[in-house]
Amino acid sequence: MTTPCVMLVAAEPSGDSLGAGLAAALKVRLGGAVRLVGVGGPLMSAEGVQSPFEISGLSVMGVFEALKAYPLVLRRAREAARIAGRERPDVAVLIDSWGFNLRVARQLRRVRPGLFIFKYVGPQVWATRPGRARTLARAVDHLLTIHTFDAPFFEREGLGVTFVGNPALAKNIAHADPARLRAAIGAAPDDPILLVAPGSRRGEIDRMLPPFEAAVALLKSRRPGLRVVVIAADQVAPIVAAQVAAWPHEAHVVTGEAARLDAMRAATVALACSGTVTTELAQCGAPMVVAYRLGVLTYAIVQRLLRTRYITLLNVAAQRFVAPEMLQGNCNAEALAREIGLRLDDPGLRARQARDQTAALEIMRGGVEDPFAAAAEAVARRLPPSDGIAPAGQMASLAPHRPVGRRQERRE
Repeated sequence: MTTPCVMLVAAEPSGDSLGAGLAAALKVRLGGAVRLVGVGGPLMSAEGVQSPFEISGLSVMGVFEALKAYPLVLRRAREAARIAGRERPDVAVLIDSWGFNLRVARQLRRVRPGLFIFKYVGPQVWATRPGRARTLARAVDHLLTIHTFDAPFFEREGLGVTFVGNPALAKNIAHADPARLRAAIGAAPDDPILLVAPGSRRGEIDRMLPPFEAAVALLKSRRPGLRVVVIAADQVAPIVAAQVAAWPHEAHVVTGEAARLDAMRAATVALACSGTVTTELAQCGAPMVVAYRLGVLTYAIVQRLLRTRYITLLNVAAQRFVAPEMLQGNCNAEALAREIGLRLDDPGLRARQARDQTAALEIMRGGVEDPFAAAAEAVARRLPPSDGIAPAGQMASLAPHRPVGRRQERRE
């Protein structure tokens, strides 16, 4: 009996993290009897997925960044699909990265027409561009979603959906130590700490760090005793450190998973770029102000397409502003400093917001305790029978649908 083969494809750091978690869970679920191939970054490589190329350059945000990267995206999508031709995987799991993995899916249909394709994390059609639900239904066979509210949008287009839970909600913060962070920066137990999280992409750093710096400067001028900590994702840490070093006031840059969690637990208030970090901050009990800014032309396009009042998942789940969102024109020094200052000065407000954030997390969790194990279980049910794999009779809920023609696939 041959060892089952699973192809995993991720094109950005967050997807690399998801792919590594899924790879590890698949090995546990299948007792190690699985061959992993595909595309990813260093985390997936550590789990045995040897990527034929670096994924840097594929993580882009905004209309004009995407246009610039388009030739590279197409070339890499073809290279990814060629892996399926060589390795003959039993299933493929395309992780996040809507634009890139949509093109990978189309290439896979040409290279391996009968290959069962999962999409792991769907496009946020509840927020903008609902037509993407139909596009995805025509490109893949099944969606593994991390959001409790995703299913209706895709099921009405005929795409099967399995809610597997959000891995960010299963992060172990038990070992995070706020006292360790305070000792590292020389802060007393009662010193207020402002945590700044400027994003994980180069474009986000370029757009978000300047207004964040200006807001911090205002806050420091009014609160000299305020301690400032900036967390930096590994892939942008040198850029963040260089920019923060030029600030006229003291700020400590923190890198590495353990130190980042220590900082989140220690934070009195956080100023965060919208993204996964907002979920992590909520888990650590940090009340936050969320901000985001796009390029002017990109924002004009997005504004016409937006279908939701909220961009932060906590707020989407709660259907109200659990955390304030300061977007585009409101993402300025005065407005940010005002919202942060309110929370620094009002312990009751901080406590209420932290409590409401925790309640929103429970809605998002949806009763799933181990998201990677749930995702691995769904993938395992599509693999050929083998020791440790669910028998074929349990595959009915993941039956493939027939992909449509090329002309229909291109509609978005």
